[in-house]
Amino acid sequence: MYTPPAFRDEDKDSLLATIRAARLANFVTATADGPMVTPLPLFFDGSEGEHGVIYGHLAKANPQWRIPPVGEAVAVFMGPDAYITPAWYATKRETGKVVPTWNYVAVHVHGPVEFFEDADRLLDLVTRLTDLHEGERAGPWAVSDAPPEFVQAQLRGIVGLRMPVTRIEVKRKMSQNRNAADRAGVAAGLASSDRESDRAIAPLIPS
Repeated sequence: MYTPPAFRDEDKDSLLATIRAARLANFVTATADGPMVTPLPLFFDGSEGEHGVIYGHLAKANPQWRIPPVGEAVAVFMGPDAYITPAWYATKRETGKVVPTWNYVAVHVHGPVEFFEDADRLLDLVTRLTDLHEGERAGPWAVSDAPPEFVQAQLRGIVGLRMPVTRIEVKRKMSQNRNAADRAGVAAGLASSDRESDRAIAPLIPS
């Protein structure tokens, strides 16, 4: 991922927060037949390996797991994003030398991928993934709420993936390359936007 120095983010807590908040990621493998991409809910386990492990699962009918990857896989987690209009820049009024851009946060996690079909490992995986997302609800659903034979049948339709992390790239593009007046204009513009997602980014613009 191309990341100019101004947009690099090496804060571990920040990148983990982006991974957890993303909820859905794009799982990418390069193959002899070309790149393959599947949107998946993935989670990060920092207790395994030197840099942690990414877990998730694909439908068994998905050909991505059957085609040998060329090199490492990549999990792409996107954070908040927003269009930035030049109208918000003080520089527009001063020189007019401005163009539109986009602010966003992206985390690319790289590593070799292992696919598995073991029922016990799959049950543990889907239980952890379910508990992660159901834990925020007032009345959380659990895998154990479903009949065991039904769960086992569902497990036969998926394939687990385990990706030990070798490298993480983080890009936090939040107008850091603009001057203080331009950044203030961007923050004010986002804060007054009709889009909830824009308003959520406003506090992330450095002052």
